[in-house]
Amino acid sequence: MSTFVLLTLTGLGLAALYFLVASGLALVFGLADVLNFAHGLFLSVGAYGTWWASGNLPGAGASGWGFVLAVVFGVVCGTVVAALVELVLIRPLYSRTIEQVLVTVGLSLAGVALLQASWGADPRTYPRPQWTQELTEIAGARVPNDRFLLIGAAVVVLAGLLAFLKYTRIGLVIRAGVEDRSMVTALGIDVRRAFTLVFAIGGAAAALAGALGGVYAGSISPTGGSSLLIFGFIVVVIGGMGSVVGAAYAAVAVGLLQQFVNYTSPGLGDICVVALLAIVLLVRPQGITGKVATS
Repeated sequence: MSTFVLLTLTGLGLAALYFLVASGLALVFGLADVLNFAHGLFLSVGAYGTWWASGNLPGAGASGWGFVLAVVFGVVCGTVVAALVELVLIRPLYSRTIEQVLVTVGLSLAGVALLQASWGADPRTYPRPQWTQELTEIAGARVPNDRFLLIGAAVVVLAGLLAFLKYTRIGLVIRAGVEDRSMVTALGIDVRRAFTLVFAIGGAAAALAGALGGVYAGSISPTGGSSLLIFGFIVVVIGGMGSVVGAAYAAVAVGLLQQFVNYTSPGLGDICVVALLAIVLLVRPQGITGKVATS
């Protein structure tokens, strides 16, 4: 029983990390119809921004509110970078899909090279609050506290995104733009501003994933964002392109599957996740939710 509880909670923690990565991808694709392969760069910016702030920003650190301040700094860095990428590189290419892919892939590679040139290719030890390194006993299972941090952050982000899309004016504009972009434009609403905002929100979610992913792994590296991005895309496809709720469902399925299978056969979990992706594409290519809208 304790093993089942441990695998379930750690699997949900992994699922929470995948959701934080995938939520921004789903949001951006749902409105702007952009497959952003530079999304992993936003993760790395958030992780390295938090790492840098913890050692250099006054008041920031690896404990208490100092760590919160460092994470906020990292999230702000990721948000700014995402907004700039949309304004400078993506906006001129909204009707040119191939060019979007080439630019975002190139930006991703350039971002990794820039991080390696700045701080080296070797992993950096990540600042973690002491309580995240401790264990909490639940039903006989000793669960790492960092999993609860990830689960809590994912729940807050999911609730915040759904509330933003449903109850705010700009959220309604975004949802309308997903359904019929030309009609929204004809009504005199500047959808381009909504695009920039969505990229900024997606960048913030990715940067938060990078910051908390460092707590999960204990270290960061320039290629860490790219590794997580692969699972982010898998979750988005399984959940349904453009659906935030679908991404949440898919993240739970992927995280639990990977954790339970890896327990019985180490390394086989990744293969099973790819197999699940293949089955979904063959049987239900529109994903779990069967939606294209962000909902």
